[in-house]
Amino acid sequence: MYVSDSVFEVLEIEKILHQFASSARSELGIFMLKNSEPMVDMETVRRRQRLIDNYRRFLSLYGALPWVSGIKEIMGFVTAGLESGMMSGEELVLVRNLLELATRIKESLYAAKEDFPELASLGRKVRDFSEEIECLSVLDDKGILEDGASPKLRDIRDKLSDLRKRVRKEGNSIINGSGAHMLQERVLSIRNGRSVVLVRQEFVGRFPGILVDRSSSGNSAYMEPNVIIPLNNRIVDIRQDELEEERRILRELTSMIVSRRGAIDDAQEVVATVDMLYAVSEVMDRKRWILPDMVDSSGFKFFSVYHPMLGDGAVPIDVRCGGPFRILVVTGPNTGGKTVALKTVGVAVVLAWSGLPIPAMEGSQVGLISALFADIGDEQSIEQSLSTFSAHLKKVVQVLDEADEKSLILLDELGAGTDPQEGAALGVALLKTLRRRGSLVLATTHHNPIKKFATTAEGVETASVDFDLQTLTPTYRLIMGIPGQSNALAIAERLGMHQEVLIEAKKALKTGEASVEVMIGELQKKTLTLESLERSLSQERTSIEEERRRLQSERKDLERQKNRSLVKADKEAEKIVEEAQNKAIEMLKGLDQAARSAAHRELGKHREGLARSKERSRVRQSALEAREILERDPVSLKAGDVVQISGSSVPGEILSLEGKKALVLMGGLKVEVDLKKLVPSDKKIKSEVSGPVLSVSRPVGVPSSIMVRGMTVDEAMPLVADYLDKAVRAGYGEVTVIHGRGEGILRRKVQELCRRLPYVSSFRLGENGEGGYGVTVVNFRE
Repeated sequence: MYVSDSVFEVLEIEKILHQFASSARSELGIFMLKNSEPMVDMETVRRRQRLIDNYRRFLSLYGALPWVSGIKEIMGFVTAGLESGMMSGEELVLVRNLLELATRIKESLYAAKEDFPELASLGRKVRDFSEEIECLSVLDDKGILEDGASPKLRDIRDKLSDLRKRVRKEGNSIINGSGAHMLQERVLSIRNGRSVVLVRQEFVGRFPGILVDRSSSGNSAYMEPNVIIPLNNRIVDIRQDELEEERRILRELTSMIVSRRGAIDDAQEVVATVDMLYAVSEVMDRKRWILPDMVDSSGFKFFSVYHPMLGDGAVPIDVRCGGPFRILVVTGPNTGGKTVALKTVGVAVVLAWSGLPIPAMEGSQVGLISALFADIGDEQSIEQSLSTFSAHLKKVVQVLDEADEKSLILLDELGAGTDPQEGAALGVALLKTLRRRGSLVLATTHHNPIKKFATTAEGVETASVDFDLQTLTPTYRLIMGIPGQSNALAIAERLGMHQEVLIEAKKALKTGEASVEVMIGELQKKTLTLESLERSLSQERTSIEEERRRLQSERKDLERQKNRSLVKADKEAEKIVEEAQNKAIEMLKGLDQAARSAAHRELGKHREGLARSKERSRVRQSALEAREILERDPVSLKAGDVVQISGSSVPGEILSLEGKKALVLMGGLKVEVDLKKLVPSDKKIKSEVSGPVLSVSRPVGVPSSIMVRGMTVDEAMPLVADYLDKAVRAGYGEVTVIHGRGEGILRRKVQELCRRLPYVSSFRLGENGEGGYGVTVVNFRE
């Protein structure tokens, strides 16, 4: 989306981007956020939004990505190193710090590649820098080369160390010798890279040495003892060798770094992106901003949006444009919030197209907009000697030259700055022209002819900023569908204007203009009445809904009591019938053969009836349990609870809750499950350690295979985990999971589960005749 620099300035986008940048942790993130601008196409915006959303989900599951302080922009150093041939030790340490951080970020994102493939793709932009990091480890944190940076450097520094020890030894002899009384201080000092002693002024001519420097007071002098001069000369020579070797090593390290400047630039981009994601996420959490829905239609729809520069005291507005109308004309008194509404829309659209969150409520939408034009405020140009009206006209001409059906145009005080009649006529003509082009237009005005046009024209909608005549203050509310009044006469009357002036003013108003104001006033009164009725209806609906929920709850309680009574009665009936059967069997023993056969036939009929009764009782009990599960309040569950899926015997731990879903760790696998399908479990979760499988009770009726083909991962994996648990307890040595071929997603998840189960010894794909890639054959430990 194209936005000119002047529009950026009038919308104060730079100040708003600073709110994001202030949450970044490095100059990389700050630079990226401060230089954010609208993207060229919708898919790029959506990719940025997905990246932000994935990063926020990553934080909730895996915690924060690695980070260290002091990360700097390094490509300037690298480019300068390419030209000079040598970077400083401090600059190379900054490069090393960034490469180490980028590598750690890559490893963290790769570990979550199954859950967050787009973040893992970001991490893959970081190449392997292990060799560079290893080579740069010869520098300490301050950028000084370690002694072991090269054999030659170690040898040079060993020589320097020996010479300095000899200097200290000779110096101590002087300090503690017979000539110590000539010294101002009994310490060895360094002047101009040479070891010296501070000698009293009266002994300068008698001390065995040469003058190097005077003290600031002039009462003493720094002198180099004759015995130390040869040692100092040798140190200076070897120190030069040390500097040359250090430069050679730094040049080699620089050559290595600049040869990979492209890959290093990519790594820096990844680190900057991660810092940007952190800052954006922090703003969204702290300010409760949202990512709007980016839709393919043209227009926008904002719920409770407000201008970011106004802070918490801003009055949010609902505003939309597009669909049945592509021009929205906002009217109302001066200082009522018209211009703020205009700027708010402009800011929200720019932020949305920059892939950043906006200060609005969920459900807000931004559509296809190729360019944003704005004529807001006077912005009178003294240099060009343009009047307010001329300045407006110049911008309008630019809009007409460049705008098309995909453009959004913000026009403040349409028709202002000139004769009201001519200004209004120009304003109406401009709106008609832009309507023919199909442009999106959001305009403000106080001219009645423009209000009248907006009220009656097809494809044009009106809105007004609310004003409290009792307190003479704007409420800053935006009312869609109703034009606003300027309220000049009403305000004058409230402020005590003489009646004779007001009467003359009302006479001076043209009949048409007066009737428009009256019409608008009546519409606003009706709107307020309708809003009051809507509030009353809303309260009544709430009361009715609460009563409906109460009655439903009572009905469900009665149904549960009824079903429990039926189940209880079934069990009592079964008990009575079984007792009767037992007595009948005892009686059969005393009958002759013919009578016994007839009795057996009759008893068989009763047994069949009893079996049917038991089955009905079992079904009724299962239905009761299922209904109670569905009606259970999921809010009672929390992260850390041990649960199992209804109908499954495998326990799992809730990792996190989001809405009506729970992320559960079950059988070594993370699955997302509807809260209503979860029930608390008193089972202990098995630890994932290898070892023999204990022999426990074997479930009966466990098949040798399970079919999950066509299911989603979330649907299939709990069933597979439960099945494998039952199969191993049933004594199977080998079973088959039928998952189908497809894209291989379900196959990978099944095999990932098998790797984590302690009782699985091995698994393989099916062979010809077994199902091939569509099945996984699982073998259990003996």
